[in-house]
Amino acid sequence: MSAKDFVNAKENLIYKVALFIKEKYEVTDGVNIVLEKNIPISAGLGGGSSNAAQTILALSDLWDLNLTEIEMHQIAKNFGSDINFFLKGGCVLGEGRGQIIKSIDYIEIDNILLVNPGFEIPSKEAYEAVNISKKENTDWEKLMHFKDTSYCYNKLEEGVCKKYPVIKQIIEYLQNNGANKVILSGSGATVIGFCPDRKTAEKLSKYYSKKGYWNYITKTKRRAR
Repeated sequence: MSAKDFVNAKENLIYKVALFIKEKYEVTDGVNIVLEKNIPISAGLGGGSSNAAQTILALSDLWDLNLTEIEMHQIAKNFGSDINFFLKGGCVLGEGRGQIIKSIDYIEIDNILLVNPGFEIPSKEAYEAVNISKKENTDWEKLMHFKDTSYCYNKLEEGVCKKYPVIKQIIEYLQNNGANKVILSGSGATVIGFCPDRKTAEKLSKYYSKKGYWNYITKTKRRAR
């Protein structure tokens, strides 16, 4: 674990959110926050955003603020477009910059393989590489209706693959070796492989473990609350 994993820098989202809440609600108590990192840094998996969301939820309880859902979402949107999702959880539709969250029907997907080659891709760099098209892709509507992962897509993928050929190689390998559908996760560098069964997911996981790539088999999860 590198030094930048630890919450000792004022640039960390956890610190920023905690300080904002402390000052906004004039809290006199302090708090000791310990972060246990279980996913790669800058991996396109929303790690920083989920940390920020959990900080809001935890401090609301620890400092007896009893923040409403509206208040928590107002805080979240000041710090990023993904934090609001993690306050809600489950299957949701993110509109606007992603901060407008609407719950949708649960989409059950098993045998999801995550593969990360071990390098970071700055979000700013990924967004700058996007090829803006005037034609709107409505596959997300088909995904919600048919609950079919073949309709999954990521607008950032094309630009990231051009800049980082390794990402393209991972996508093509997964596609050619059993995965039903493969897309980039967020701004990368993690790739998502939707596998037809556990056996396929485990086979691909072993392949990338031998290459020294971080990987993990997971599934979608229902909203807990």
